[in-house]
Amino acid sequence: MNKPLHEYTVLITGASRGIGAAIAERFAQVGMNIVIHYRSSHEAANEVARSCLSLGSQVLTVSADISQKQEIEKMREKLEGHDMLPDILINNAGISHYGLFQDISEEAWDQVMNVNLKGLFLCTQAFLPEMIRKKWGRIINISSVWGQSGASCEAAYAATKGGINALTKSLAKELAPSHITVNAIAPGVVDTEMMNHLDHGEKQALQSEIPAGRFAQPNEIASLAYFLSLPESSYITGQIISPNGGWVT
Repeated sequence: MNKPLHEYTVLITGASRGIGAAIAERFAQVGMNIVIHYRSSHEAANEVARSCLSLGSQVLTVSADISQKQEIEKMREKLEGHDMLPDILINNAGISHYGLFQDISEEAWDQVMNVNLKGLFLCTQAFLPEMIRKKWGRIINISSVWGQSGASCEAAYAATKGGINALTKSLAKELAPSHITVNAIAPGVVDTEMMNHLDHGEKQALQSEIPAGRFAQPNEIASLAYFLSLPESSYITGQIISPNGGWVT
């Protein structure tokens, strides 16, 4: 599909803050049409929307619980009504869970699985038919380094990210004949609210383990997502790319 960048539409799930917000603003810099998904952070999503609008993009915000198929279907109907079905889907929404494996409740396990893995499945399945019809699309899944290496006290979260990596590789093979690329970004530690469960000393200790000596900034992950979305990235698919400052190789 050959058209100017400002005619592309990108949907970013979980875009009201952190990596998702940074991705929305990065795509807005080239004038793409931006769909900002959020679940409950209405004002935060509107703030990101205002930032994207100031950069000259057309912006739509939409609220949905991505673990519920009927809400995903309503979101798709809204986007279709605004002629903003995505050419590029960034599956970014996710939640974390920290604690001993033996202490994870069934409810907590299901919640992490439903948002991080089932939500990604439902969103991709909902917006894939239009990409297949057009014979063009970009799907970028935000994973984690923990999906590759595992993480003590983050078993549920790591399990979902490992699942995302396997799904990414499988779907890339399935969709390659339709000229749709599927890749995952598996960041190391990113300086977002998801790190708030650590105190200052714990953060310092973690930084000392990273060869780069610092955490990633959300805009660095956003720039990689942008690159993978470009038309000239059409031969990159099925890859799990981990920007982690040399921490895990």
